[in-house]
Amino acid sequence: MEKINLGRRSILRATAIAGGGMMLGLFPRREARAQAPAQAPGQGPGRGGFARAPLSPANFVSISPDGIASIGSPNTEMGQGSFNLLPMMVAEELDIDWKNVKIVRTGVGSEFGGQFTAGSTATPSNWVPMRQIGGAVRGMLIAAAAQNWGVPAAECSTTPGRVVHSPSGRAASYGELAAKAATMPVPDFSTLKFKDPKDYKIIGTTTLGGETKDIIRGKAQFGIDITVPGMLYAVFEKTPVSRGKVVSANLDAIKAMKGVKHAFIVEGAPVNGNYPNYLFADPGLEAGVAIVADSWWAAQSARKKLKVQWDLGQLAAQDSEQTVAKAEELSKQAPARTLRKDGDTDAVFQRTDIRVIQGAYRFPIIAHNTLEPQNATAHFRDGKVEVWSTSQLPQTGRQLVARVLGIPVNDVTVHMVRAGGGFGRRCYNDSMAEAAWISKTVGAPVKLLWTREDDVQHDYYRPGGFQYLKAAIDQNGKLAAWHDHYITYGEGNSFIAEGGFDAGQFPAGLIRDYQVQSSVLPLVLKTGALRAPGSNCSAWVVQSFVDDVAHAAGKDPLALRLELLASAPAPAAPASGPGGGPPGGGRPGLNAARMRGVLELVAEKSGWGKRQLPPRTALGIACHFDHGGHVAEVAEVTVSADKKIKVNKVWVAADVGSHAVNPGAAEHVLQGAVIDGLSELIQEITLKNGRVVQSNYDQHPVLRMPEAPPIEVHFLRTNNTPNGLGEPGLPPILPAVCNAIFKATGERIHTLPFTKQGFRFA
Repeated sequence: MEKINLGRRSILRATAIAGGGMMLGLFPRREARAQAPAQAPGQGPGRGGFARAPLSPANFVSISPDGIASIGSPNTEMGQGSFNLLPMMVAEELDIDWKNVKIVRTGVGSEFGGQFTAGSTATPSNWVPMRQIGGAVRGMLIAAAAQNWGVPAAECSTTPGRVVHSPSGRAASYGELAAKAATMPVPDFSTLKFKDPKDYKIIGTTTLGGETKDIIRGKAQFGIDITVPGMLYAVFEKTPVSRGKVVSANLDAIKAMKGVKHAFIVEGAPVNGNYPNYLFADPGLEAGVAIVADSWWAAQSARKKLKVQWDLGQLAAQDSEQTVAKAEELSKQAPARTLRKDGDTDAVFQRTDIRVIQGAYRFPIIAHNTLEPQNATAHFRDGKVEVWSTSQLPQTGRQLVARVLGIPVNDVTVHMVRAGGGFGRRCYNDSMAEAAWISKTVGAPVKLLWTREDDVQHDYYRPGGFQYLKAAIDQNGKLAAWHDHYITYGEGNSFIAEGGFDAGQFPAGLIRDYQVQSSVLPLVLKTGALRAPGSNCSAWVVQSFVDDVAHAAGKDPLALRLELLASAPAPAAPASGPGGGPPGGGRPGLNAARMRGVLELVAEKSGWGKRQLPPRTALGIACHFDHGGHVAEVAEVTVSADKKIKVNKVWVAADVGSHAVNPGAAEHVLQGAVIDGLSELIQEITLKNGRVVQSNYDQHPVLRMPEAPPIEVHFLRTNNTPNGLGEPGLPPILPAVCNAIFKATGERIHTLPFTKQGFRFA
């Protein structure tokens, strides 16, 4: 474990000094704030409550005398590739060889933008701002050279890493010009001219991950690896039922154990005196017992001897089996409210010339299963605190820590550290608050590390739910009406966090008579965003039922989807709800032409309808629009007579917009999304007496390597802003596999995990 002690210095400055070079910032920070250009269009307030602050090149780019450009990456890296992605955009417009770029992490604060690592927003929200930063720095370097040479700036141009004046044959390296460039005004961003895409040398070319070599060598520093001088190690035994309290604990016995320095009860500190249950409203600090020792092993060993008497309250009565029974009751009653109503579905279903098909689907609560458990390191001293965190929303975490400790936000310094997976879990900053609280209590720097059991049993879970669908098919085989009764958790007209339903998703707007209604069940459990929130379950239901409609109508499943999309208005209305738009809006909704494009591409690449397959082997197809992305997938699946499933191959077609900024990373993100989705077919979280039953991978599994299929990825380039792929790639795989199972066996998967219907991976 590498020891670090960054203090309060800028990470950019520390990195430059460590490299042995002189730090040549483009201009002083105070001047940078004064000269910062106007906010870029479309960069408004984000979902996390942060406005896109005017971005200053000084906060992102530094050029040393040897011409090496240190470019700051402002988003948390957790395997999705943003560490390279954002600096690539800067470097392209800066016009520098990628080999001369050093990627560093920025600090945490509004001056670095929203720093929102969620919702597949990194590419679309930074596509313009990051290129503006690179273009502005390039303009300042040109201005410096022109002034040195006494020539018009318009006569100067750049080649990678150099400014040239062709009329006189003069040239200067960026390193030679950096100090002078620091005195140049920042160009007005609106006057910048971006490169012609045909001249791109970095964007559209695969680059090796900035930390890949260190990861292979075991040298990369993840949150779990952070060590600071004088650090102690902490574990935290939290209430097993939400809102529980500690009555007593054998603290004296624990304190007497070898290596233990402190053991104490944490009363809990809910935000604003209550327990909010909605996204980005952290509960603050839950009750429990903290143990602090001189090693994590000592702390965890003591924890195994800990005996706590809990007051678990009324929520200890929550039970998953009762919830399922209650949902069945609600499905037979009139829905509580209507989310969307087009036409008159009741009238269509009463017609005598139509055929009605129905489907009841159930999907469970599931956990995030990040490979690296939650952790944070904190050092509280002199009324201020430093935190080393893997948070996907470090600015939100900074605010939470300030609230829990009762100190100003400016007295909280957060350092971003690479994370071993996130998938939405690290949007919730409970480990940051816990580490900071424990550090303040014991008066020493503390690293808090959760166990796998902590991670599974104290998650912000993906909400489960139930959908009861009904469709009408007329005599011509046309889908004439659609009704969906969506049942999930909530109260009154409010859904539990991330439990909402996008009533505007496919096939809304494509069927004249269409209705979505909902009812809610009580549940007090922390829930939140899991990769492709909302869509990761609704796509499975909707795309499975679309296949049922196709088979009932005697149509090819691909043909039915294309037929429905052909009826869409152009352009399609923006989607609404959980999967509809990006933080702050501004992202379009489902585009029928783009969805047809990926369906046709994946059908071509998979040989849809053109290959003779062995018995009990079939292809399944599905598509979905999510977080600005249009993706279609085909799965080839073989099912044995005893219901063992082997996914032989998966084809993915994704509309990436005008560019895949880093194609290799984009391919890997989509492959990872498929693996995640396959894992969700076998996962479930249940409650018994208010407690989460599952505790580790043996009970909440992930796909094993032998079960993972070859995944072939194809990009469809269209004349649109590049979009993210981390979310959109996941939803189609679940229905694609289930549709293949149905075609191979005639049995429809109506309940997840599919082990409940006797299926399992071979």
